[in-house]
Amino acid sequence: MSALNIRQIIEQVTRGQIRIPAFQRGFVWEADRIAHLMDSIYKRYPFGSVLLWRTREKLSFERDLGPFKLPAPEKDYPVDYVLDGQQRITSLFGVFQSSLPLVEGSSWPKIYFDFSSDAHPQDTQFFALRDDEVDLKTKHFPISVLFDPVAYRKATSIHGVDVQAKIDKLQDAFKEADVPVQMVETDEKARVAIIFERVNRQGVVLDTLQLLSAWTWSEDFQLQEQFKELAEELEPFGFADIGSDSNLLLRCCSAILSNDPSPEALMTMRGSDVRDKFELIKNGVRGAIDFAKSVFGAESLYNLPYAPMLVPLAAFFAANDGTQVAYNNDQRRQISRWFWRTALSRRYSSGFSRNLNADILEILKLRENKQSELGNFSTDIDPNFFILNDFGMGNVNTKTFILLLASAKPVSFVSGTSIDLAKKIKKANRNEFHHLMPKAFLRQTDQKFYSENCLANFCFLSRADNQTLGGEAPSEYKNKLPATHDHILATAVCPNSLWEDDYVKFIRQRADLLTNKARELCQL
Repeated sequence: MSALNIRQIIEQVTRGQIRIPAFQRGFVWEADRIAHLMDSIYKRYPFGSVLLWRTREKLSFERDLGPFKLPAPEKDYPVDYVLDGQQRITSLFGVFQSSLPLVEGSSWPKIYFDFSSDAHPQDTQFFALRDDEVDLKTKHFPISVLFDPVAYRKATSIHGVDVQAKIDKLQDAFKEADVPVQMVETDEKARVAIIFERVNRQGVVLDTLQLLSAWTWSEDFQLQEQFKELAEELEPFGFADIGSDSNLLLRCCSAILSNDPSPEALMTMRGSDVRDKFELIKNGVRGAIDFAKSVFGAESLYNLPYAPMLVPLAAFFAANDGTQVAYNNDQRRQISRWFWRTALSRRYSSGFSRNLNADILEILKLRENKQSELGNFSTDIDPNFFILNDFGMGNVNTKTFILLLASAKPVSFVSGTSIDLAKKIKKANRNEFHHLMPKAFLRQTDQKFYSENCLANFCFLSRADNQTLGGEAPSEYKNKLPATHDHILATAVCPNSLWEDDYVKFIRQRADLLTNKARELCQL
């Protein structure tokens, strides 16, 4: 690991060599935090390192250094982009530099050393002060002059020998201070992306979308804005929430453009290629959503058991502007088989990247009417899936269960009329689902061999219908159903044993029916 002293940092920023990439967040440190950094340097405490990325390829889109307008680089090479340590670099430069102007409307705090106080390991001797708080003669020394010989001599001249000696010691501490620097020297964008991901795991939040925005930016194309516009377009269809999942959109982009869902794969491409093919990406996402709604009944991104299920679908439906991918019945059946097997086997819960990669390659083969192994993986479905898993709106098993119930086209228990599934599913609301064997009844009879909240005890049942049926035994609320109600139970994938009030028998039989339905969907 090398090092830069403060003067070198000032010089390199001033000549445009050290720069801030667009994918970095802005400067956020408060004045007290800057003063605290100065105190750490003075006391020779560790204050962190800096990670720089040296590249020959200057980014098209950059940030200023906090409130300071960065100049153009004096040379084409090297350009060192700050990957980590932007707050420290900006603080050091802002405190000691005297050449770059502030961005209009911005300000920078003035930091002072309190030479009247004694050094203490915990108490700071550095403060950000307003002009009316400063006492230059007896208490405060402006540290901004430490690297300016003329200004330094003038500022120390008003003090006696003892104070001057103390300030000279202060100056020595900052002149001798080194900032540890790690340097990544590469023009490989994918490598930089991996570094970002790993730094992110250490607690420094770095945005891959912002990184890609820098790669793909042009005056008339901003990736983040394109994603925002796509989300607004999808809002009437219930998928506006896709706009907040930048990682999902990036995976869709990468799968469509490179057959690889990792965002890093996008960085091996030219920014112009991403811009030129963005209509292809949008058409893929539109087609995927339309298929998910019409075939699986998903009315929002939240309804999908796994949001990344959209990625292979987007790759399948990606088409040039003005065209649509027409799929035949065999393709529809195989994609449906893959969807249900993936959901019921929790395929994307482990080995996620490997499985997603494989599914993209196989769905593209299917699109070209080639031999495809899409969905040809082991799926073991048994009644325990519906008995041992409890109902909870946010979990994968429940989302799968809800779409499974919807596939049977359920009707209202009270009126016998068709349920507006699009409306019910879009709400994703617990109030649209209730117990077939009411909790109040089960607690009265102490029939809880199985959890009262297991999937097999739930169905589409609105709050209003549930209140009509009440907490009575099924054999009693049966009288509130239409006279002919066999079709109601059939569309709810429910056995007639419900009316016998035997919870264990009912759960076992309904779990069997649900298992048969799941196997039918998986084409087992």
